[in-house]
Amino acid sequence: MPLHNRISRQELKDRIANDPTPRTTISFYQYFAIEEPVLFRNEIYRALNELGVMGRIYVAKEGINAQISVPTENFEALKAYLYTIPALNGLRLNIAVNDDGKSFYVLDIKVREKIVADGIDDPGFDMANKGRYVNAQEFNELTNDPDTIVIDMRNHYEFEVGHFEKAIEIPSDTFREQLPMAADMMAENKDKNIIMYCTGGIRCEKASAYMLHKGFKNVFHLEGGIINYTNLVKEQGLENKFHGKNFVFDQRLGERITDEVIANCHQCGKPADTHTNCVNDACHLLFIQCEECKEKFENCCSQECQDFIHLPEEEQKRLRSGIDKGRNVFNKSKSRLQHKMNK
Repeated sequence: MPLHNRISRQELKDRIANDPTPRTTISFYQYFAIEEPVLFRNEIYRALNELGVMGRIYVAKEGINAQISVPTENFEALKAYLYTIPALNGLRLNIAVNDDGKSFYVLDIKVREKIVADGIDDPGFDMANKGRYVNAQEFNELTNDPDTIVIDMRNHYEFEVGHFEKAIEIPSDTFREQLPMAADMMAENKDKNIIMYCTGGIRCEKASAYMLHKGFKNVFHLEGGIINYTNLVKEQGLENKFHGKNFVFDQRLGERITDEVIANCHQCGKPADTHTNCVNDACHLLFIQCEECKEKFENCCSQECQDFIHLPEEEQKRLRSGIDKGRNVFNKSKSRLQHKMNK
């Protein structure tokens, strides 16, 4: 059996769009030592592929990080398989808050140097020395103390559409930039209670270990991140201290947590929190667009891109040649023209 996909991605997207099979979107991670990441990757690929799993999984010597969907009827079989792996026995599986089953369309498992790119090269850093977990109730109780500091360990575009009350944003584009920035910003608060959070828990768990490594004393991290917090709040009837939408890294691009819209359209400034990618293949900027601007600009981020998509296809291909979009994400701290392609 081939250990990778051989069907075109467009065909796979069409298949999942038209497939009525109920699917459940799940995320999970675990930091543990994997001596042979490639062998481990191949073993789990065979097992998950047989269960109809789709999604994105990173494997490294430090552990596993997964965002996947599975046919709902195979959910228990998936859990049973994962629990046969000793380090994953009893693993928490974060079930998506808003889920249409169309989050992924292919199974993609990659071996990486790390499951979260952190930029840490200090041999003394140890993930075993991490902050204390807090669940939803404990998080609410701790944050009722005005001296508790809440730090958001997600990217700026995630924070923009939704975050916890009184959360501090670390204004950076990457996690590797955030870690030293968070330590520097909190340098005068080493003895205070600091709670770190992220989408599903993987980034804030590593961030909590980093802060302890830098000499902070009372560091906590939200168990299971925003996803698990939201599910527990609903199950236990607790106060919800998260406002807005939770950005997710799949085709949904967001889970609605509350009805509040705390962000604005990047084109007209009206309240909006729907992320989209510019339809221009030479751009694909990730940005927030309201319904009015979506219609006006035909799913494009600008007039320039709208003009571009109406050029003859051969002309578009010629102009796209050699363009490196990189991490093409709208950043309000930069000029709106910086992302434009060179014509």
